[in-house]
Formats: sequence, C-alpha cells, structure tokens
Amino acid sequence: MKPETISRIRRFTIDRDWDQFHSPANLAKSISIEANELLECFQWSDEDYDPEHVKEELADVIVYCVDMLDKLGLDVDEIVNAKMTKNEAKYPVEKAKGSAAKYDQLKDLK
Repeated sequence: MKPETISRIRRFTIDRDWDQFHSPANLAKSISIEANELLECFQWSDEDYDPEHVKEELADVIVYCVDMLDKLGLDVDEIVNAKMTKNEAKYPVEKAKGSAAKYDQLKDLK
C-alpha cells in the first residue's frame, strides 16, 4: 500500500478523534463486521454481484486492517511475509497443488 494512502487513513481517524474507539478488540470486531458485509455481496449468487459494492466493502475491511496495524505497531509486509513462510511450509507444492484439503489432511501427489 502506498505511504500516502496509509497517511490518508491515519489522518481520517486523527481528524475525527476516533483513535479513542480503536482498541484492538474494537478493530477486530469492525474487521469482522465489514468482512461479513463483503460476504453479503455474494449471498445469493457467486456470479451476479455489484462490483462497485464489492469494492466499497473490501475497502472498508482494508481500512480497518490498516487501523489495526497502526494500533498494534505492526508492519504489513513483515507480518504477511512471516505468515506466507509458515503457509509455504504447511502447504508444500508437491502436496497441496490442486487440493483444497487442510494442511493436516494433505496426501503426497502421485
């Protein structure tokens, strides 16, 4: 994410004095609520949805995620790359390719 976008999100919160409401628990709740609003876009159809509404709800999720990163003093690249390293170990290509199985249910490809 571009630094100016992150700064804009921070400024939005600061200008409204909303940091007082942004505890990690409140932000986690807000992320979940917004993620469910995103899911609602696909409630009745996987193909027939409003792309603009999807973009708005996805942006809401991202904004709250950035707020939580700021609140916890975390770096998005650092935590995503750490998680990807774990995922790559749990889901090696030779076992996971083409499979939706959870890591502990993966079988060797033949």
